[in-house]
Order: sequence, then C-alpha cells, then structure tokens
Amino acid sequence: MSDRAAPEPPARLTRWEQRTEVPLFLAGLLFLTGYAVRVLTPHEAEPWNDLALTLVWSTWLLFLVDYVARLRLSGLGSRFLRVHWLDTVVLLLPLLRPLRMVQVYQAVQRRHDRPRLNLYARVMAYAGITVGLLGLAASLAVYHLEHRAPDASIRTFGDAVWWACATLTTVGYGDATPVTFWGRVVAAGLMACGLALLGAVTGSFSSWLIQVFAREDEKRPPERG
Repeated sequence: MSDRAAPEPPARLTRWEQRTEVPLFLAGLLFLTGYAVRVLTPHEAEPWNDLALTLVWSTWLLFLVDYVARLRLSGLGSRFLRVHWLDTVVLLLPLLRPLRMVQVYQAVQRRHDRPRLNLYARVMAYAGITVGLLGLAASLAVYHLEHRAPDASIRTFGDAVWWACATLTTVGYGDATPVTFWGRVVAAGLMACGLALLGAVTGSFSSWLIQVFAREDEKRPPERG
C-alpha cells in the first residue's frame, strides 16, 4: 500500500498566509504591548489603560478576521478545527501567538529564491525569538494572576521575569513559584513549550558543531604512514 502525500493547501490560502503572516506577527506584538500596559500600569492611569484596552481588542479582532478568512479559504469546513488546532488555541489565547513564529519565518523565507540563513541558523533564530516572546507573555500573565494572591512569592514584575527565566531554563530555584490554579496552568504550559523550543535550539547548535568538525576533518590531509 503506497503512502499518500499530504495534500497541498489551496493556492488562495497560501497567498493569504504569505501576505498576512508578517503583518499579523506585528499585530501580535501590539497585542502584547497593550496587554503589558494593562497589567503593569495602575488602574487609575488614564488614558493609557483605555488606549491599551482598545489596542488589545482591535488586534484580537484582526486575529478573528484572519481565522475566519483562512477557514473559508482552506475548504476544510469543520475539519479546519482539527487540522489547524494550534490556530484555534492561539485565537482563544492570544498570548500564545509567539508559537506561530515558526510559520511566520517560513512565510518570509518562501518569498525568496534561497533562504538567507542555513537550516540550523533558522531553527535557532525562530526558536530563540519564540522563547523570548513566550517568556515575556508568561511573565505578564503570571504577574497579573499572582501578585495579589495570598502567600504569593511573585509580587513584582521583576519576580515574574526571574521566575520565567528559571522555568524556561529548567533551573527551577523555587524562590518564586505560582500559588494560584491558573498561575500553575501558565507555568505548566511554559515548561512544556520551553523544553521543546530550547531543545530545538540546543539540538540545532550541536548538529551545526558536528557538521563544522566533520568538514574540518575532511579538509585535513591524510596522515602518512
């Protein structure tokens, strides 16, 4: 029985994704900026809070329009939810939009005849950027959920950033830990994403070093007996 190749996405969907991925990534940065202002500024700080809330909802509406457009252009109908499950999760939880950095980078590369960076550098680049953005998003979310909780060890945004760094690098000092249910849910998600993305970075770096050493060995003249 012969293996069937995965079906190619419709041409209209491909063109839509190529044209919108980078603008939507920038919109994701704006969403993160608006969310950061809402979390870090006092509630009475006007008009910044209102502007930030407007920015958050405006960018989320852009994400919704993109989701509906890609659902229609895909021709998958209800199967779109299963095939593109990550897109559905990201729409419901926009702070996870950095996970789509992989698709953004691929869309940029498809616009050129040749990739500007080799495979290993590309993996390290998009995984590193994704780790940084996810760490920032998780820091904001955990600070928002934790800093007013009883017996909380994460009281400031600096504590949240320190916690995110320790979590992403799997150090886990334990001096700053979430105590609320939703804070621990965010922590579990960051652990899983951090392990996968940092593993991609370290694995690609190791493979690149092995490749470099192998090329150096090939260039050496053979030893005479």
